[in-house]
Amino acid sequence: MKRHLHRALAGAAMFTAAALATASCGFGSNDKSDNDPHTVNLLVPSYSDGAHGTKALWDGIIAGFHDKNPDVTVKLQVESWTAINDVVRTKLQSESTTPDILNIDAYSTFAADKQLYPAKDVVSESVLADITPGFAQNATIDGTQWALPLFASTRTLFYNTELFERAGVATPPKTWTDLTDAAKKIQALGGGVAGYGLPLGSEEAQGESSIWTFGAGGSWSDGGNLTIDTPDNLEGVRAMKSLADAGVTQANPGATNRLDVINAFIQGKIGMIEGLPPTIGQIAEKNPGLKYATAPTPTKTGAPVTLGVADHLMAFKKDGGKQQSVKKFLDYFYSAPVYADFVKNEHFIPITTSAITTLADDPVTKTFASTLPNARFYPSNNPKWAAAQGVIKQQMGTITQGADPADVLQKVKQAAS
Repeated sequence: MKRHLHRALAGAAMFTAAALATASCGFGSNDKSDNDPHTVNLLVPSYSDGAHGTKALWDGIIAGFHDKNPDVTVKLQVESWTAINDVVRTKLQSESTTPDILNIDAYSTFAADKQLYPAKDVVSESVLADITPGFAQNATIDGTQWALPLFASTRTLFYNTELFERAGVATPPKTWTDLTDAAKKIQALGGGVAGYGLPLGSEEAQGESSIWTFGAGGSWSDGGNLTIDTPDNLEGVRAMKSLADAGVTQANPGATNRLDVINAFIQGKIGMIEGLPPTIGQIAEKNPGLKYATAPTPTKTGAPVTLGVADHLMAFKKDGGKQQSVKKFLDYFYSAPVYADFVKNEHFIPITTSAITTLADDPVTKTFASTLPNARFYPSNNPKWAAAQGVIKQQMGTITQGADPADVLQKVKQAAS
């Protein structure tokens, strides 16, 4: 995905504009309305910036909801992906600052701590039935669905066809050996061009790492327990280190975030990256003349596999007083016109049957739908995964600075034990 993630006062239509202005300031600042059963506090990450980005999309959704439900106020807070985990930890220290609805990747720790409503308590049966079964299962622990998948993301190789031609690379790589050979040839072009973009900074090192561990035949879970330091996982991490050691990536990959390599690719400065569904829209917006194509993710043997990510919405029950207001908002959000428009504009893959039908001709859905059968997911329904993921984010980049991959995986395993 990622993975794979807000707004205020509207008692009547005449107050809508004031409500939206207040929403931008966030919630949980000892405002008495935060305890009002008719006020829903929503905390989300920013997937995209600008006038038509994540915040603007949520603003529009909330305005539409307020028009239809003037008795419920939704207050919005938007945070960057690099900050949202810290914000969540701070807000959850007090019930008064805990969000009513949270959009983030992992939900299992909150479910294990009995902080969440079961999904069936905060959306209608028709919404639950509309969610594709695989994603519903990924949001389920011991038979209870605790979260609502927001949308899907997979990865696939984006490659610059002009750089490939200049470097004499005839076809996109299928194996790691092919990838390294192609990256060396592209790197040799000089002019500040890198062969492969390897983002192992703290933004999303777990995403790039999973692409490589899955590509070695590894997994982070056996279905019940986390499997961190397996031989296959170690081989995948060592392969990343070998690529960095070969000098065919961007400078300082251990401190480079995903957005940085995507932007460099869009500027024509990187030959290959693992891209996401939104990458298509970003290219169209920032450099529509870029000559590129997509291909399956290279793996150890060439067998197809990719990372699948489903971020989630989850509802914190607290004293239970806001259940009906939360349900009204989530039912509205997952209605086909509203949800499909959100997914389309964020350039992800929908997880409801109705939205998939609505977006059948969308270019992102067309490009990435074929990757879904080969997708493997983070073990987000394991409560220990959040701790493991945090250490991967902080430590995986050190393999490009001399750290032993086996030692790094041991640190991850210890954090999740």
